[in-house]
Amino acid sequence: MVVHSSPLSFQVLFLVLTILLQIESHQIEDVAAKVEHLPGFDGPLPFHLETGYVGLGDTDDDLQVFYYFIKSENDPKNDPLMLWLTGGPGCSSFSGLVYQIGPIKFKIEEYNGSLPNLVLRPQSWTKVSSIIFADLPIGTGFSYAKNVTAHRSHSKLINHTHLFIRKWLLEHPEFLSNKFYMGADSYSGIPAPGVVQEILNGNDQGLQPWINLQGYLLGNPITTGKESNDKMQYTHGMALISDELYLCLSGINPSYILGEDCKVDFLMDDEGTQGRLLTQKLEELFSYHPMGQLPECSQGIACERGMHV
Repeated sequence: MVVHSSPLSFQVLFLVLTILLQIESHQIEDVAAKVEHLPGFDGPLPFHLETGYVGLGDTDDDLQVFYYFIKSENDPKNDPLMLWLTGGPGCSSFSGLVYQIGPIKFKIEEYNGSLPNLVLRPQSWTKVSSIIFADLPIGTGFSYAKNVTAHRSHSKLINHTHLFIRKWLLEHPEFLSNKFYMGADSYSGIPAPGVVQEILNGNDQGLQPWINLQGYLLGNPITTGKESNDKMQYTHGMALISDELYLCLSGINPSYILGEDCKVDFLMDDEGTQGRLLTQKLEELFSYHPMGQLPECSQGIACERGMHV
């Protein structure tokens, strides 16, 4: 099989590697370096960007977590400090920096074969807070270990994140008194609350440094691996199905959506087939009919109950 990569993907990789090479004059472990220029950005960076590694263990396994740190552009001495985990699992935190909440982003323009241009993001969260973008879990981005597979689980991710923030604060004592928030999006919505609990437990146990935890925030998070029937909640919330039908469908596996647990009067003989038909119809509805342009109710399965299919 031949895998084709776009020229742009190589240029983005080059940009990230350039950031990493900013610390080439130091030993790789437990160091940080200020980055003042980035390829594609015109002039020196107008904000404080630091990159570095934090080692997590005393073993010879070389557990090293890479991070990008951006000081608040407002008042870093008093503004909150946030640790941000990107989803995936396995997406580099660089994506959170340039695509979501960081102070720079790629300029949207036609690709001409050169390095992509970077521009400032006016809505950056660093306008009011200092943010650490960490490459976690181990093996993500530039974080590494001699045996990555041995360190990949939810419990280990929670533990590694907890260890990381305490060690990072030891190396940046000027932020010890700042209010601290845990932030995460997408898949990292699963470990983030666990990290918060670990921080609370550590504070209660007297672990140092004490962390001034204030709360956590989740963006578009996954919170459990057991619930995949989110289309029903969305369909009901948008008033595409009636309250009665929603109550009937709630909690039922979407691949068998009108099974024996759902006693309604329009079931057909082959309930499994009919259930899959409804799921398919929902997907087609979302894919091909923008809101406000829904098709007229036809002879579909749920017309009598208020749903257009």
